[in-house]
Amino acid sequence: MTRSRLPGITGILRYALALLPLLAPALGHAQDVPVPDKGDTAWMLTATVLVILMTIPGLALFYGGMARSKNVLSLLMQVFMIFSMVALLWAIYGYSLAFTSGNAFIGGFDRLFMQGLATDSLAATFSKGVYIPEFVYFVFQLTFACITPALIVGAFAERIKFGAVLMFTVLWFTFAYLPIAHMVWFWAGPDAYTDAAAGAAATSGAGFLFQKGALDFAGGTVVHINAGIAGLVGAIMIGKRIGYGTAPMQPHNVAMVMIGASLLWVGWFGFNVGSGLEANGFAGMVFANTILATAAAALAWSFAEWIHRGTPTMLGAASGAVAGLVAITPACGWVGPMGAIAIGLIAGLVCLWAVAGLKHKLGYDDSLDVFGVHCVGGIVGALLTAVFCAPWLGGTGVYDYVANAVGEYSIATQFKAQLWGVVVSLVWSGVVAAVAFKIVDLVIGLRVAEDQEREGLDTVSHGERAYN
Repeated sequence: MTRSRLPGITGILRYALALLPLLAPALGHAQDVPVPDKGDTAWMLTATVLVILMTIPGLALFYGGMARSKNVLSLLMQVFMIFSMVALLWAIYGYSLAFTSGNAFIGGFDRLFMQGLATDSLAATFSKGVYIPEFVYFVFQLTFACITPALIVGAFAERIKFGAVLMFTVLWFTFAYLPIAHMVWFWAGPDAYTDAAAGAAATSGAGFLFQKGALDFAGGTVVHINAGIAGLVGAIMIGKRIGYGTAPMQPHNVAMVMIGASLLWVGWFGFNVGSGLEANGFAGMVFANTILATAAAALAWSFAEWIHRGTPTMLGAASGAVAGLVAITPACGWVGPMGAIAIGLIAGLVCLWAVAGLKHKLGYDDSLDVFGVHCVGGIVGALLTAVFCAPWLGGTGVYDYVANAVGEYSIATQFKAQLWGVVVSLVWSGVVAAVAFKIVDLVIGLRVAEDQEREGLDTVSHGERAYN
């Protein structure tokens, strides 16, 4: 029996060996397909949850605590519903317009209604040959899109119609957030930079501000300057609250402010560290920078307030911490720990000046200091990125993916690139916000009636009270 079967087995082996050369290309191709690391994937899902935490409940409680008791629910509701609405808009068209190929200013429709987005689709990271599932990248960026318009509402809190908030959000998200996100963050990924010619071709297809060399690691321009200037435009166009400057308008619950600020700080690690898209030693540096800059800004604001008015306040410490978080956001992946501390100290002092001095000098009513903290802090962070990114000041420099090494660095050259990011974000978002507010005002009106404002938006807009 054994001898009779041997010729058959030998023939099969010979046939298989003959097929190996034909199978080799296919086997090699299968081996070339990147497989996302489960550690990176798990971290990015965790980071996504952290950004949700910093929005709902973090931002909602931070804003709600600073409002008067008759308006606290209106802030909670605005943040909650903006998050919910923008999440759907992101799935329908937002992700496609922000993160697919189009032109230098806006993406295309390759992912409209999430078409083509499968569980095996991949998104590039910042390391050659390293990818994460595109679905993970989709939900991570969704949380950025949701929190940004929610930041804006603090500037004109306590006097705007709820319907006006929702309508403005749709317009501003579509025509301001998505183009700025595309201009700053869209590129082909590191694997496209195989040589100088390929690198030049890849850069030419990237977003406008990416082409200009503007650095924004986690959203100084895309999130904070973008939202902050829109908030200022809204505060001016809607007008001051009744009694502003004459009636007391103190935060109704400073403990809630502290809880909200703490949740923001915790959630911000997802915001900043997650923007590196990988779980590695670099992520540890970004984590450290986020802690140190925030602590420095909280101390700078508190001690300056202590010297100026005689007492340090919890509201000041919380505001300083948020200012530090904002300022380190664009810089956290480019600077070293000492640079992060310097950025935090400077941001704490500059944002305090913007809130306590600039606002009163110019006379606008930015209810919860969105412009003074987010826009001013974002500008400080974006510009100081150019300084402390320098390798001789402890920064990382800018990586050259063609040479596979850190390239030559010039503070002056990078500062010009950062100015491009700041100015384009200010102008683009400011103009879009002004047009959007005007459209909303013409269609449904921006502001509640005077008697409704005096009564409070909680009962007028939502039929509820936070406290009985």
